[in-house]
Amino acid sequence: MFESEFLTPTQEDKDRYQRLVSEAAQIVCTSLPEPPYSGKNSATLADLIRTDFLPDAASTSEQIAATLRTVVSNSVAVNHRNTVAHLHCPPLLAALAAEVVISALNQSMDSFDQAPIATVVEQKMIRWLCARAGLPATSDGTFTTGGSQSNYMAMLLARDTFLQRHWNWSAQKSGLPPEARRLRIFCSEVAHFTVEKSASQLGLGTDAVVRVAVDENFRMSPAALQESLQTSHAAGLLPLAIVATAGTTDFGSVDPIPELASLAQAAGAWLHVDAAYGGALLFSAQHRVKLKGIESADSLGIDFHKLFWQPIPCSAFLLRNSRHFDSIKLNADYLNPEAHEEEGIPNLVTTSLLTTRRFDALKLWISFQTLGRDKLAAMIDRTVELARHSARVIRDTPRLELLSEPQLSTVVFRYMPSQAAVDSDQINAALRQRLFDRGLAVIGHTRVHNRQALKFTCMNPTMTEDQMDELIGLIVSEGVAIESGRERRA
Repeated sequence: MFESEFLTPTQEDKDRYQRLVSEAAQIVCTSLPEPPYSGKNSATLADLIRTDFLPDAASTSEQIAATLRTVVSNSVAVNHRNTVAHLHCPPLLAALAAEVVISALNQSMDSFDQAPIATVVEQKMIRWLCARAGLPATSDGTFTTGGSQSNYMAMLLARDTFLQRHWNWSAQKSGLPPEARRLRIFCSEVAHFTVEKSASQLGLGTDAVVRVAVDENFRMSPAALQESLQTSHAAGLLPLAIVATAGTTDFGSVDPIPELASLAQAAGAWLHVDAAYGGALLFSAQHRVKLKGIESADSLGIDFHKLFWQPIPCSAFLLRNSRHFDSIKLNADYLNPEAHEEEGIPNLVTTSLLTTRRFDALKLWISFQTLGRDKLAAMIDRTVELARHSARVIRDTPRLELLSEPQLSTVVFRYMPSQAAVDSDQINAALRQRLFDRGLAVIGHTRVHNRQALKFTCMNPTMTEDQMDELIGLIVSEGVAIESGRERRA
């Protein structure tokens, strides 16, 4: 009874697998919601999922298909033109096809005997990415689950390198020395929250993170950083790392990397570039100049499930000097014995925080092969231009206020109530929620200078200017409707 389910596949199993993949794809294609979201709240969704997750007897194929249709129809349609809330991309068809292969092969990237050609593909892809970023031949890297893991790896290796270099101390063996409380990490006011999260998880504490002032374009100020470094030095504190952001989540702002690199070198600090968002500009002839200086980084992270249109997860952590991976390397006899290194057998577990992980390099490779350099660059450039267009329209719309000029593909703005006495923060929060609850649009929200704001994150290069104009018009009309409702209730 167990000679099926692809455990030891017969020809019948292979035929069934092919049919199931086709049927699943059909359900996705026919059940995606026409609006960006169905509008159902969490309580309503919970009522839809009243089921025994592991029934005594198998469900029928019709019941399973109905379950899948329920899930698909109540998910956010990331490919809809009005889904512009997050760095949450519509995936490429080539990447979706590669995902089928990745799942079917089920290679585990921790040891060569579990993923032979997959190991070679990932190594070649990592080295190619390092070269694209301008890193030297000593560089290496690993695929990660996202920018959060990449930032954590950067701070982990920076910490271990500092401890070894300055105090001949191994955190892997002995934990943290008492002096570690003097270590400081510097990042901008609008850097990703995972800088603090990493410091907390690494035993340094969130107090180890020094937030540095930004300029009018939300880029870290080199002058403010220099002042922070001097203040910390005077207090007997030690600069562990400087985190430059290439593409902040809210503003797409790119810190002045060359100036920060010079200050990091002078201070003896590790320079990490969080390019989870902006790393895509490496592939744009028009905008790559914004990443000038990235080749000076000790480490950097790039997310391909953002402006490379890959299914989640797909990210990479790149390291300037591969020997820094030694601080996280451990050998297990059953997995990566030391004898394998002597024989030249590559086991990628030595460069990763994870053991079992997916062959994500395949979908990126297949996507690159399918698109080609010119089309990929055009898609990236298109999202930047779409953000610029929406900013121009917002600037010219009386009921809207543009809060910053877009630098990548994000646009931050506010709806301005007609009466000054109306709570504008409450109106903006209600406006975003109203659009979501009615299934009209999924737009972002954040706070800028302690004011509630709205946000577009342009991730769909097929969206037209006319469609963006319609979305902006919808936001204005729904804002007016909210105000009118308030006035009627008054």
